[in-house]
Amino acid sequence: MFWEIDPAVAADSQEFSDPVFEKEAWLSTVMLEWGSCGQVATVDGNAAGCALYAPPSAVPRASLFPTSPVSPDAILLTTLRAEPPHQDSDIAYRLIQAVVTDLMRRGVRALEVFGIRGDPPSTALSDRSMGSMTLMERIATPVRDRLRSSGRATARCAPETCMIDADFLEEAGFEVVAPHHRFPRLRLELDSDHGWKEDVERALDQLLAAASMTVPTRVLSL
Repeated sequence: MFWEIDPAVAADSQEFSDPVFEKEAWLSTVMLEWGSCGQVATVDGNAAGCALYAPPSAVPRASLFPTSPVSPDAILLTTLRAEPPHQDSDIAYRLIQAVVTDLMRRGVRALEVFGIRGDPPSTALSDRSMGSMTLMERIATPVRDRLRSSGRATARCAPETCMIDADFLEEAGFEVVAPHHRFPRLRLELDSDHGWKEDVERALDQLLAAASMTVPTRVLSL
């Protein structure tokens, strides 16, 4: 629950205690109001990775970034994750392909994403105040979810663990449209003349050429 709730709301709420329930509620709402918002990759019938995307209006934390807002013609990619032991496989690239295919079928013009780079120096823009927290503090505030049934804390979800590496995104064909030393916003044009498919397939070919073997991957829409 990194993107789906404003960190200030999470910090003040005593009800935000079950991450599974909250995530399911968010997914259900987006699917009812907008449609499919995710892709799941499987290998031998087991989940190997996932991608989530939605209109920026459905992603509260998206408004906090110094490179906000997302372009009005774009959908926001929030999650791109490969599960162990598939981090070094082509799972992430295939998930991007599936996301793009779905969005093009629905007439979406572009896919945007807030990438992350290494720790930056402090800047006046990133330190501007938003209430009792600076902008960067609100973005970087990790959300610690607690399970109602056991009271055990789950892993903290912070930018370093819940955002997508900007260098990887550029390798996959995204271009920086709003530069920032920490949180650049990147964009992938989805019009048929842009050649996104060739960009992603080129990255896939380079990855597969370096691998001795590959595992068949299946990607399913949520």
